[in-house]
Amino acid sequence: MSTLPSLLVGPCALFLDFDGTLAELAPRPDEVVVPRELVDLLKQLHTQLGGALALVTGRAQGDIDPFLSPLVLPAAFEHGAMRRSLQGTTSSDRRPELGPVLAAAQALAAHHPGLLVEHKKTAVALHFRLAPELDAECTAVMTAAIRHDPDLQLLRGKAVVEVKSAHVGKGLAIAAFMAESPFKGRQPVFAGDDVTDESGFDVVQRFGGWGIKVGEGPSCATHRIAHPQALHQWLRDATRNIPDTTTTLR
Repeated sequence: MSTLPSLLVGPCALFLDFDGTLAELAPRPDEVVVPRELVDLLKQLHTQLGGALALVTGRAQGDIDPFLSPLVLPAAFEHGAMRRSLQGTTSSDRRPELGPVLAAAQALAAHHPGLLVEHKKTAVALHFRLAPELDAECTAVMTAAIRHDPDLQLLRGKAVVEVKSAHVGKGLAIAAFMAESPFKGRQPVFAGDDVTDESGFDVVQRFGGWGIKVGEGPSCATHRIAHPQALHQWLRDATRNIPDTTTTLR
């Protein structure tokens, strides 16, 4: 893994994870703080890149958009199960049957106040940041809930165990963006902090681009940066050097 270059070069497509990458992690997902300066920075980058900037997150659309309002970016939500294009068109994958998973997560959370169940349109996440000693139990319960359903997949993230469709992922979402304007033909760059971002790193690097791992931990990403604040500074520096690829944006 090499040192991150000081600037973006050539026509780039920029993909950014949210929690732990753009925003610092918080005890609860709804307690994340997004500085107004970050929204302004993303707006500037979006314009300079001709619209080729997208969020790629496990979060639901209804969670993310209020953090960045009034800015509306292209985005892949819920690990790519839902995608919004530059033009605002939304496409979604078939919703998996999550009833048994939700029931299992809620039953466990009912006995442990430190657990938080997040029910999205296409996934169920069980957060244990406030009860880290329950890591193994959360994993066991969610694993058992999907044992007989090959269409579901377990994802382990930072203090969270999540069940989603086995047919979606961040790497697939980025590949879909790279097949359409304004991302097509550009060098992709993806920054993420968690194991759920590894498929995204793999895809951008196969497209000849860079993966940027934010923080510690093993990763297939070619580059690393220490923390979200350092990424913000790198992005600010990039705005001074990005070649002008501005197009008319909505």
